[in-house]
Amino acid sequence: MENFEQLKTVKFYSGEVTPLEMHKVRVVQKLNLLPVEQRKESIYGAGFNTFLLQNKDVYLDMLTDSGTNAMSDNQVAAMSVADDSYAGSASYTKLEKAIQDVFNQKYYLPVHQGRAAEHIIAKTFCRPGTVVPMNYHFTTTKAHIEMMGSAVDEIYTEEALKTKSSFPFKGNMDIDKLKKVIEKWGAENVAYIRFEAGTNLIGGQPFSMANLREVSAIAKAHNILLLMDTSLINENLYFIKTREEGYQNKPIKAILHEMMSYTDFSYFSGRKVSCTRGGGICTNIHDIYMKMRDWVPLFEGFLTYGGMSVREIEAMAVGLYETLDFDVISHSPSFIKYLVEALDSKGIPVITPSGGLGCHLNAGMFIPHVPQTQYPAGALAAALYIASGIRGMERGTISSVRDENGNDVLSDIELLRLAFPRRVFTLSQIKYAEDRIQWLFDNRHLIGGLEWVEEPPVLRFFVGKLKPIGDWVEKLVAKFREDFGDSL
Repeated sequence: MENFEQLKTVKFYSGEVTPLEMHKVRVVQKLNLLPVEQRKESIYGAGFNTFLLQNKDVYLDMLTDSGTNAMSDNQVAAMSVADDSYAGSASYTKLEKAIQDVFNQKYYLPVHQGRAAEHIIAKTFCRPGTVVPMNYHFTTTKAHIEMMGSAVDEIYTEEALKTKSSFPFKGNMDIDKLKKVIEKWGAENVAYIRFEAGTNLIGGQPFSMANLREVSAIAKAHNILLLMDTSLINENLYFIKTREEGYQNKPIKAILHEMMSYTDFSYFSGRKVSCTRGGGICTNIHDIYMKMRDWVPLFEGFLTYGGMSVREIEAMAVGLYETLDFDVISHSPSFIKYLVEALDSKGIPVITPSGGLGCHLNAGMFIPHVPQTQYPAGALAAALYIASGIRGMERGTISSVRDENGNDVLSDIELLRLAFPRRVFTLSQIKYAEDRIQWLFDNRHLIGGLEWVEEPPVLRFFVGKLKPIGDWVEKLVAKFREDFGDSL
Protein backbone atom coordinates (compact mmCIF):
# COMPACT_ATOMS: atom_id res chain seq x y z
CA MET A 1 0.00 0.00 0.00
CA GLU A 2 3.05 2.33 -0.10
CA ASN A 3 2.33 3.72 -3.57
CA PHE A 4 -1.46 3.80 -3.61
CA GLU A 5 -1.55 5.89 -6.79
CA GLN A 6 -0.41 2.97 -8.92
CA LEU A 7 -2.92 0.38 -7.67
CA LYS A 8 -5.30 0.83 -10.60
CA THR A 9 -5.52 -2.73 -11.89
CA VAL A 10 -6.98 -5.78 -10.17
CA LYS A 11 -5.87 -9.34 -10.57
CA PHE A 12 -8.97 -11.52 -10.80
CA TYR A 13 -9.18 -14.94 -9.19
CA SER A 14 -8.92 -16.37 -12.73
CA GLY A 15 -5.50 -14.74 -13.05
CA GLU A 16 -6.60 -12.05 -15.50
CA VAL A 17 -5.31 -8.54 -14.78
CA THR A 18 -7.95 -5.95 -15.64
CA PRO A 19 -8.07 -2.13 -15.46
CA LEU A 20 -10.77 -0.71 -13.24
CA GLU A 21 -12.92 2.34 -13.89
CA MET A 22 -12.26 4.68 -10.95
CA HIS A 23 -15.59 6.43 -11.43
CA LYS A 24 -19.26 5.55 -11.67
CA VAL A 25 -21.62 6.40 -14.52
CA ARG A 26 -24.52 8.68 -13.54
CA VAL A 27 -25.55 10.15 -16.90
CA VAL A 28 -25.83 8.01 -20.03
CA GLN A 29 -26.22 8.67 -23.73
CA LYS A 30 -27.91 6.22 -26.08
CA LEU A 31 -25.78 4.53 -28.75
CA ASN A 32 -26.77 3.00 -32.08
CA LEU A 33 -25.36 -0.14 -33.67
CA LEU A 34 -26.59 -0.31 -37.25
CA PRO A 35 -26.76 -3.50 -39.33
CA VAL A 36 -23.73 -4.04 -41.54
CA GLU A 37 -25.64 -3.14 -44.72
CA GLN A 38 -26.56 0.25 -43.29
CA ARG A 39 -22.97 0.79 -42.17
CA LYS A 40 -21.90 0.15 -45.78
CA GLU A 41 -24.37 2.77 -47.00
CA SER A 42 -23.17 5.23 -44.37
CA ILE A 43 -19.49 4.94 -45.30
CA TYR A 44 -20.33 5.40 -48.97
CA GLY A 45 -22.34 8.49 -48.04
CA ALA A 46 -19.38 9.82 -46.07
CA GLY A 47 -17.00 9.42 -49.00
CA PHE A 48 -15.02 6.79 -47.06
CA ASN A 49 -13.95 9.55 -44.69
CA THR A 50 -14.84 8.76 -41.07
CA PHE A 51 -14.89 12.50 -40.29
CA LEU A 52 -18.00 12.79 -42.45
CA LEU A 53 -19.96 10.01 -40.75
CA GLN A 54 -23.01 11.10 -38.77
CA ASN A 55 -22.82 10.31 -35.07
CA LYS A 56 -26.21 8.57 -35.21
CA ASP A 57 -24.57 5.98 -37.48
CA VAL A 58 -21.62 5.32 -35.11
CA TYR A 59 -21.52 2.80 -32.26
CA LEU A 60 -18.17 3.60 -30.60
CA ASP A 61 -16.80 7.01 -31.56
CA MET A 62 -13.04 6.57 -31.33
CA LEU A 63 -12.25 9.30 -33.84
CA THR A 64 -10.65 11.60 -31.27
CA ASP A 65 -10.38 12.52 -27.62
CA SER A 66 -10.71 16.19 -28.53
CA GLY A 67 -13.92 17.61 -27.09
CA THR A 68 -15.33 14.14 -26.50
CA ASN A 69 -14.14 13.46 -22.96
CA ALA A 70 -16.66 13.08 -20.15
CA MET A 71 -16.75 15.99 -17.72
CA SER A 72 -16.84 15.31 -14.00
CA ASP A 73 -19.76 16.13 -11.72
CA ASN A 74 -17.72 18.99 -10.27
CA GLN A 75 -17.13 20.46 -13.71
CA VAL A 76 -20.81 20.35 -14.60
CA ALA A 77 -21.71 21.93 -11.26
CA ALA A 78 -19.18 24.72 -11.78
CA MET A 79 -20.84 25.72 -15.05
CA SER A 80 -23.96 26.79 -13.17
CA VAL A 81 -22.17 29.61 -11.30
CA ALA A 82 -20.51 31.22 -14.34
CA ASP A 83 -20.11 35.00 -14.44
CA ASP A 84 -21.35 36.30 -17.82
CA SER A 85 -19.38 39.55 -17.74
CA TYR A 86 -17.71 40.38 -21.08
CA ALA A 87 -14.67 41.86 -19.35
CA GLY A 88 -13.27 41.23 -15.88
CA SER A 89 -15.29 38.03 -15.39
CA ALA A 90 -14.90 36.31 -12.02
CA SER A 91 -14.94 33.01 -13.91
CA TYR A 92 -11.80 34.05 -15.78
CA THR A 93 -10.14 34.92 -12.47
CA LYS A 94 -10.74 31.34 -11.32
CA LEU A 95 -9.22 29.96 -14.52
CA GLU A 96 -6.21 32.26 -14.26
CA LYS A 97 -5.61 31.03 -10.71
CA ALA A 98 -5.91 27.40 -11.88
CA ILE A 99 -3.26 28.08 -14.56
CA GLN A 100 -0.97 29.51 -11.91
CA ASP A 101 -1.57 26.67 -9.44
CA VAL A 102 -1.52 23.73 -11.86
CA PHE A 103 0.99 24.83 -14.50
CA ASN A 104 2.91 27.25 -12.29
CA GLN A 105 2.64 29.88 -15.06
CA LYS A 106 2.00 33.54 -14.23
CA TYR A 107 0.63 34.78 -17.56
CA TYR A 108 -2.25 33.26 -19.52
CA LEU A 109 -3.82 34.13 -22.88
CA PRO A 110 -7.19 32.41 -23.49
CA VAL A 111 -8.16 31.11 -26.95
CA HIS A 112 -11.11 29.12 -28.24
CA GLN A 113 -9.06 25.97 -28.97
CA GLY A 114 -5.54 24.64 -29.47
CA ARG A 115 -5.11 25.50 -33.13
CA ALA A 116 -6.02 29.11 -32.34
CA ALA A 117 -3.03 29.16 -29.99
CA GLU A 118 -0.87 27.69 -32.78
CA HIS A 119 -2.05 30.47 -35.08
CA ILE A 120 -1.08 33.25 -32.67
CA ILE A 121 2.27 31.66 -31.78
CA ALA A 122 3.21 31.10 -35.44
CA LYS A 123 2.09 34.63 -36.39
CA THR A 124 4.24 36.09 -33.60
CA PHE A 125 7.46 34.12 -33.93
CA CYS A 126 7.63 32.53 -37.40
CA ARG A 127 8.89 34.22 -40.56
CA PRO A 128 10.48 33.17 -43.86
CA GLY A 129 13.98 31.85 -43.42
CA THR A 130 13.40 30.39 -39.97
CA VAL A 131 12.92 26.82 -38.78
CA VAL A 132 10.99 25.12 -35.99
CA PRO A 133 12.65 21.89 -34.80
CA MET A 134 10.26 19.50 -33.07
CA ASN A 135 10.02 15.92 -31.87
CA TYR A 136 7.14 15.35 -34.30
CA HIS A 137 4.63 17.52 -36.09
CA PHE A 138 0.88 17.73 -35.69
CA THR A 139 -1.21 18.51 -38.77
CA THR A 140 -2.54 21.95 -37.81
CA THR A 141 0.74 22.93 -36.12
CA LYS A 142 2.73 22.29 -39.26
CA ALA A 143 0.19 24.10 -41.43
CA HIS A 144 0.30 27.27 -39.29
CA ILE A 145 4.10 27.32 -39.19
CA GLU A 146 4.49 26.78 -42.93
CA MET A 147 1.81 29.37 -43.77
CA MET A 148 4.04 31.94 -42.04
CA GLY A 149 6.99 30.89 -44.20
CA SER A 150 8.91 28.88 -41.60
CA ALA A 151 10.18 25.37 -42.11
CA VAL A 152 9.49 22.38 -39.88
CA ASP A 153 12.32 19.98 -39.03
CA GLU A 154 11.35 16.78 -37.22
CA ILE A 155 14.23 15.49 -35.12
CA TYR A 156 12.75 12.39 -33.57
CA THR A 157 14.88 9.52 -32.35
CA GLU A 158 15.50 6.24 -34.16
CA GLU A 159 13.05 4.54 -31.81
CA ALA A 160 10.14 6.82 -32.76
CA LEU A 161 9.08 4.98 -35.92
CA LYS A 162 9.76 1.45 -34.69
CA THR A 163 6.21 0.19 -34.48
CA LYS A 164 6.98 -2.77 -32.23
CA SER A 165 9.24 -1.66 -29.42
CA SER A 166 9.70 -1.67 -25.66
CA PHE A 167 11.35 1.76 -25.59
CA PRO A 168 9.34 3.77 -23.03
CA PHE A 169 9.87 7.30 -24.42
CA LYS A 170 9.53 7.24 -28.20
CA GLY A 171 8.53 10.92 -28.15
CA ASN A 172 12.07 11.98 -27.20
CA MET A 173 13.97 14.48 -29.32
CA ASP A 174 17.28 13.40 -30.89
CA ILE A 175 19.89 15.60 -29.22
CA ASP A 176 22.54 15.21 -31.94
CA LYS A 177 20.02 16.12 -34.64
CA LEU A 178 18.98 19.19 -32.64
CA LYS A 179 22.57 20.41 -32.43
CA LYS A 180 22.99 19.93 -36.18
CA VAL A 181 19.80 21.86 -36.94
CA ILE A 182 21.02 24.80 -34.83
CA GLU A 183 24.43 24.66 -36.51
CA LYS A 184 22.88 24.50 -39.99
CA TRP A 185 20.35 27.30 -39.60
CA GLY A 186 22.05 29.44 -36.96
CA ALA A 187 20.48 29.99 -33.54
CA GLU A 188 19.07 33.35 -34.63
CA ASN A 189 17.00 31.60 -37.32
CA VAL A 190 15.43 29.03 -35.03
CA ALA A 191 11.99 30.51 -34.35
CA TYR A 192 11.57 28.22 -31.36
CA ILE A 193 11.95 24.57 -30.46
CA ARG A 194 8.62 22.79 -30.12
CA PHE A 195 8.18 19.80 -27.82
CA GLU A 196 4.88 17.93 -28.16
CA ALA A 197 3.75 16.00 -25.11
CA GLY A 198 2.38 12.64 -26.22
CA THR A 199 3.35 12.83 -29.91
CA ASN A 200 -0.04 12.43 -31.56
CA LEU A 201 0.85 11.14 -35.02
CA ILE A 202 3.25 8.38 -33.96
CA GLY A 203 1.02 6.70 -31.42
CA GLY A 204 0.64 9.10 -28.49
CA GLN A 205 4.20 8.37 -27.37
CA PRO A 206 5.67 10.39 -24.45
CA PHE A 207 9.02 12.06 -23.90
CA SER A 208 11.09 11.68 -20.74
CA MET A 209 11.91 14.35 -18.21
CA ALA A 210 15.62 13.68 -18.79
CA ASN A 211 15.24 14.39 -22.52
CA LEU A 212 13.24 17.57 -21.88
CA ARG A 213 15.87 18.74 -19.41
CA GLU A 214 18.67 18.20 -21.95
CA VAL A 215 16.80 19.98 -24.76
CA SER A 216 16.08 22.88 -22.42
CA ALA A 217 19.77 23.24 -21.56
CA ILE A 218 20.69 23.38 -25.27
CA ALA A 219 17.96 25.93 -25.97
CA LYS A 220 19.10 28.17 -23.13
CA ALA A 221 22.75 27.90 -24.20
CA HIS A 222 21.80 29.20 -27.66
CA ASN A 223 19.18 31.72 -26.45
CA ILE A 224 16.41 29.84 -28.29
CA LEU A 225 12.85 29.71 -26.98
CA LEU A 226 11.43 26.32 -25.97
CA LEU A 227 7.71 25.80 -26.56
CA MET A 228 5.69 22.86 -25.28
CA ASP A 229 2.36 21.63 -26.62
CA THR A 230 0.74 20.41 -23.40
CA SER A 231 -2.53 19.20 -24.95
CA LEU A 232 -1.67 15.60 -24.03
CA ILE A 233 0.25 16.49 -20.89
CA ASN A 234 -1.96 14.25 -18.73
CA GLU A 235 -0.75 11.10 -20.42
CA ASN A 236 2.87 12.29 -20.55
CA LEU A 237 2.70 12.93 -16.80
CA TYR A 238 1.32 9.43 -16.28
CA PHE A 239 4.15 7.83 -18.25
CA ILE A 240 6.90 9.84 -16.56
CA LYS A 241 5.51 8.82 -13.18
CA THR A 242 5.15 5.14 -14.09
CA ARG A 243 8.11 4.63 -16.43
CA GLU A 244 10.92 7.06 -15.53
CA GLU A 245 13.31 6.27 -12.73
CA GLY A 246 13.09 8.66 -9.79
CA TYR A 247 9.52 9.82 -10.39
CA GLN A 248 7.38 6.94 -9.11
CA ASN A 249 6.90 8.51 -5.70
CA LYS A 250 6.69 12.15 -6.78
CA PRO A 251 3.29 13.90 -6.77
CA ILE A 252 1.83 14.68 -10.16
CA LYS A 253 1.90 18.41 -9.39
CA ALA A 254 5.64 18.32 -8.64
CA ILE A 255 6.31 16.47 -11.92
CA LEU A 256 4.25 18.96 -13.90
CA HIS A 257 5.93 21.97 -12.30
CA GLU A 258 9.34 20.55 -13.10
CA MET A 259 8.32 20.01 -16.72
CA MET A 260 7.08 23.57 -17.04
CA SER A 261 10.25 24.96 -15.45
CA TYR A 262 12.21 23.80 -18.51
CA THR A 263 9.98 25.63 -21.00
CA ASP A 264 9.70 29.30 -21.95
CA PHE A 265 6.06 29.08 -22.95
CA SER A 266 3.38 26.50 -23.67
CA TYR A 267 -0.06 26.09 -25.16
CA PHE A 268 -2.88 23.60 -24.84
CA SER A 269 -6.17 22.41 -26.22
CA GLY A 270 -8.72 22.35 -23.42
CA ARG A 271 -10.67 19.75 -25.39
CA LYS A 272 -7.92 17.33 -24.38
CA VAL A 273 -6.22 18.48 -21.21
CA SER A 274 -9.27 19.61 -19.23
CA CYS A 275 -12.19 17.80 -20.91
CA THR A 276 -13.70 21.15 -21.97
CA ARG A 277 -13.70 23.27 -25.10
CA GLY A 278 -11.17 26.07 -25.12
CA GLY A 279 -7.42 26.49 -24.81
CA GLY A 280 -4.65 28.87 -23.97
CA ILE A 281 -1.05 30.04 -24.08
CA CYS A 282 0.95 30.14 -20.83
CA THR A 283 4.28 31.68 -19.85
CA ASN A 284 6.23 33.15 -16.96
CA ILE A 285 8.05 35.59 -19.26
CA HIS A 286 6.38 38.98 -19.56
CA ASP A 287 8.01 39.86 -22.89
CA ILE A 288 6.64 36.69 -24.51
CA TYR A 289 3.20 37.44 -23.11
CA MET A 290 3.25 40.99 -24.45
CA LYS A 291 4.33 39.94 -27.95
CA MET A 292 1.19 37.82 -28.30
CA ARG A 293 -1.32 39.65 -26.09
CA ASP A 294 -2.77 42.06 -28.65
CA TRP A 295 -3.51 39.32 -31.17
CA VAL A 296 -6.03 37.70 -28.81
CA PRO A 297 -8.72 40.45 -28.95
CA LEU A 298 -8.25 40.66 -32.73
CA PHE A 299 -8.62 36.96 -33.53
CA GLU A 300 -10.26 35.36 -30.49
CA GLY A 301 -12.09 37.69 -28.11
CA PHE A 302 -11.35 39.87 -25.13
CA LEU A 303 -8.52 38.86 -22.79
CA THR A 304 -10.88 37.49 -20.15
CA TYR A 305 -12.69 35.01 -22.38
CA GLY A 306 -10.69 34.49 -25.58
CA GLY A 307 -13.54 32.99 -27.59
CA MET A 308 -14.73 30.66 -24.83
CA SER A 309 -18.06 30.83 -23.05
CA VAL A 310 -17.80 31.57 -19.33
CA ARG A 311 -19.40 28.19 -18.62
CA GLU A 312 -16.54 26.48 -20.41
CA ILE A 313 -14.10 28.67 -18.47
CA GLU A 314 -15.58 27.52 -15.15
CA ALA A 315 -15.44 23.87 -16.21
CA MET A 316 -11.89 24.26 -17.51
CA ALA A 317 -10.66 25.64 -14.19
CA VAL A 318 -11.99 22.56 -12.39
CA GLY A 319 -10.70 20.25 -15.13
CA LEU A 320 -7.17 21.60 -14.84
CA TYR A 321 -7.11 20.79 -11.12
CA GLU A 322 -8.34 17.28 -11.96
CA THR A 323 -5.24 16.91 -14.14
CA LEU A 324 -3.37 16.45 -10.85
CA ASP A 325 -5.56 13.45 -9.91
CA PHE A 326 -3.87 10.16 -10.76
CA ASP A 327 -7.25 8.44 -11.08
CA VAL A 328 -8.16 10.87 -13.86
CA ILE A 329 -4.95 10.70 -15.88
CA SER A 330 -4.50 6.93 -15.53
CA HIS A 331 -7.89 5.90 -16.91
CA SER A 332 -7.23 6.20 -20.64
CA PRO A 333 -3.63 4.86 -20.59
CA SER A 334 -4.68 1.78 -18.62
CA PHE A 335 -7.55 0.99 -21.00
CA ILE A 336 -5.34 1.62 -24.03
CA LYS A 337 -2.70 -0.71 -22.59
CA TYR A 338 -5.36 -3.40 -22.12
CA LEU A 339 -6.45 -3.28 -25.77
CA VAL A 340 -2.93 -2.92 -27.19
CA GLU A 341 -1.65 -5.93 -25.26
CA ALA A 342 -4.73 -8.00 -26.13
CA LEU A 343 -4.29 -7.32 -29.85
CA ASP A 344 -0.52 -7.72 -29.76
CA SER A 345 -0.88 -11.13 -28.11
CA LYS A 346 -2.94 -12.23 -31.13
CA GLY A 347 -0.30 -11.10 -33.59
CA ILE A 348 -2.31 -8.06 -34.70
CA PRO A 349 0.08 -5.21 -35.60
CA VAL A 350 -0.25 -2.33 -33.13
CA ILE A 351 2.11 0.37 -31.92
CA THR A 352 4.01 -0.75 -28.82
CA PRO A 353 4.56 0.13 -26.12
CA SER A 354 1.06 1.45 -25.60
CA GLY A 355 0.88 5.22 -25.42
CA GLY A 356 -1.67 7.80 -24.48
CA LEU A 357 -4.49 9.08 -26.66
CA GLY A 358 -5.44 5.76 -28.24
CA CYS A 359 -4.66 2.33 -29.61
CA HIS A 360 -2.91 2.64 -32.96
CA LEU A 361 -3.25 -0.13 -35.55
CA ASN A 362 -0.31 -0.38 -37.93
CA ALA A 363 -2.22 -0.30 -41.22
CA GLY A 364 0.90 -0.82 -43.30
CA MET A 365 1.45 -4.21 -41.66
CA PHE A 366 -2.26 -4.99 -41.20
CA ILE A 367 -2.93 -4.80 -44.95
CA PRO A 368 0.54 -4.83 -46.57
CA HIS A 369 -0.96 -5.64 -49.98
CA VAL A 370 -2.48 -2.13 -50.17
CA PRO A 371 0.19 0.37 -51.36
CA GLN A 372 0.57 3.74 -49.64
CA THR A 373 -0.65 5.48 -52.79
CA GLN A 374 -4.01 3.74 -52.17
CA TYR A 375 -4.16 4.95 -48.55
CA PRO A 376 -4.12 1.80 -46.39
CA ALA A 377 -4.84 3.64 -43.12
CA GLY A 378 -7.94 5.22 -44.64
CA ALA A 379 -9.04 1.91 -46.12
CA LEU A 380 -8.59 0.18 -42.77
CA ALA A 381 -10.61 2.91 -41.02
CA ALA A 382 -13.48 2.35 -43.47
CA ALA A 383 -13.23 -1.43 -43.17
CA LEU A 384 -13.32 -1.32 -39.38
CA TYR A 385 -16.40 0.89 -39.43
CA ILE A 386 -18.14 -1.55 -41.79
CA ALA A 387 -17.20 -4.50 -39.58
CA SER A 388 -18.07 -2.93 -36.24
CA GLY A 389 -19.66 0.52 -36.32
CA ILE A 390 -16.47 1.84 -34.69
CA ARG A 391 -15.23 5.20 -35.99
CA GLY A 392 -11.46 5.62 -35.88
CA MET A 393 -9.18 8.23 -37.48
CA GLU A 394 -6.77 7.79 -40.37
CA ARG A 395 -3.29 8.97 -39.44
CA GLY A 396 -1.33 8.19 -42.59
CA THR A 397 -0.86 9.53 -46.10
CA ILE A 398 -4.40 10.94 -46.33
CA SER A 399 -3.35 13.14 -43.40
CA SER A 400 -0.26 14.20 -45.34
CA VAL A 401 0.04 16.61 -48.29
CA ARG A 402 1.15 16.70 -51.92
CA ASP A 403 4.51 18.02 -53.09
CA GLU A 404 5.11 20.75 -55.68
CA ASN A 405 4.73 18.16 -58.45
CA GLY A 406 1.36 16.96 -57.21
CA ASN A 407 2.61 13.68 -55.78
CA ASP A 408 1.61 12.40 -52.35
CA VAL A 409 4.18 12.97 -49.63
CA LEU A 410 3.96 9.48 -48.18
CA SER A 411 3.62 9.43 -44.41
CA ASP A 412 6.34 7.93 -42.26
CA ILE A 413 3.87 5.37 -40.97
CA GLU A 414 0.29 4.37 -41.79
CA LEU A 415 -1.82 4.29 -38.63
CA LEU A 416 -5.46 3.84 -37.74
CA ARG A 417 -5.97 5.63 -34.44
CA LEU A 418 -8.65 4.41 -32.06
CA ALA A 419 -8.87 7.23 -29.53
CA PHE A 420 -9.95 6.70 -25.93
CA PRO A 421 -11.91 9.71 -24.66
CA ARG A 422 -11.55 9.87 -20.89
CA ARG A 423 -14.20 8.13 -18.80
CA VAL A 424 -16.41 7.38 -21.82
CA PHE A 425 -16.10 3.66 -22.66
CA THR A 426 -16.63 0.55 -20.55
CA LEU A 427 -14.47 -2.55 -20.63
CA SER A 428 -17.17 -4.58 -22.43
CA GLN A 429 -17.09 -2.06 -25.27
CA ILE A 430 -13.31 -2.40 -25.49
CA LYS A 431 -13.70 -6.18 -25.65
CA TYR A 432 -16.17 -5.73 -28.52
CA ALA A 433 -13.57 -3.62 -30.35
CA GLU A 434 -10.97 -6.32 -29.75
CA ASP A 435 -13.26 -9.00 -31.20
CA ARG A 436 -14.17 -7.07 -34.37
CA ILE A 437 -10.54 -6.05 -34.99
CA GLN A 438 -9.51 -9.70 -34.73
CA TRP A 439 -12.21 -10.71 -37.23
CA LEU A 440 -11.05 -7.99 -39.59
CA PHE A 441 -7.43 -9.08 -39.25
CA ASP A 442 -8.38 -12.68 -40.06
CA ASN A 443 -10.11 -11.39 -43.20
CA ARG A 444 -7.63 -8.66 -44.05
CA HIS A 445 -7.01 -10.07 -47.53
CA LEU A 446 -10.47 -8.78 -48.51
CA ILE A 447 -9.60 -5.13 -47.87
CA GLY A 448 -8.59 -3.00 -50.85
CA GLY A 449 -7.46 0.56 -51.43
CA LEU A 450 -9.05 3.97 -51.94
CA GLU A 451 -8.79 6.78 -54.47
CA TRP A 452 -9.80 10.45 -54.31
CA VAL A 453 -13.14 11.74 -55.51
CA GLU A 454 -12.94 15.20 -53.92
CA GLU A 455 -9.59 16.42 -52.56
CA PRO A 456 -9.29 19.77 -50.74
CA PRO A 457 -5.93 21.57 -51.10
CA VAL A 458 -5.38 22.05 -47.33
CA LEU A 459 -5.96 19.58 -44.47
CA ARG A 460 -7.67 17.25 -46.94
CA PHE A 461 -8.32 14.56 -44.34
CA PHE A 462 -11.06 16.63 -42.70
CA VAL A 463 -13.59 16.94 -45.54
CA GLY A 464 -12.13 15.12 -48.55
CA LYS A 465 -14.04 12.24 -50.15
CA LEU A 466 -12.76 8.96 -51.56
CA LYS A 467 -14.11 5.76 -53.08
CA PRO A 468 -13.02 2.12 -52.97
CA ILE A 469 -10.89 0.66 -55.73
CA GLY A 470 -12.70 -2.45 -56.96
CA ASP A 471 -15.47 -4.37 -55.19
CA TRP A 472 -13.74 -5.15 -51.90
CA VAL A 473 -16.47 -3.55 -49.78
CA GLU A 474 -19.14 -5.91 -51.14
CA LYS A 475 -16.88 -8.90 -50.49
CA LEU A 476 -16.23 -7.75 -46.92
CA VAL A 477 -19.95 -7.33 -46.18
CA ALA A 478 -20.72 -10.76 -47.68
CA LYS A 479 -18.05 -12.39 -45.48
CA PHE A 480 -19.44 -10.61 -42.41
CA ARG A 481 -22.90 -12.00 -43.07
CA GLU A 482 -21.44 -15.46 -43.66
CA ASP A 483 -19.67 -15.44 -40.30
CA PHE A 484 -22.14 -13.50 -38.11
CA GLY A 485 -25.52 -14.28 -39.67
CA ASP A 486 -28.17 -11.85 -38.40
CA SER A 487 -25.93 -10.45 -35.68
CA LEU A 488 -25.02 -6.77 -35.84
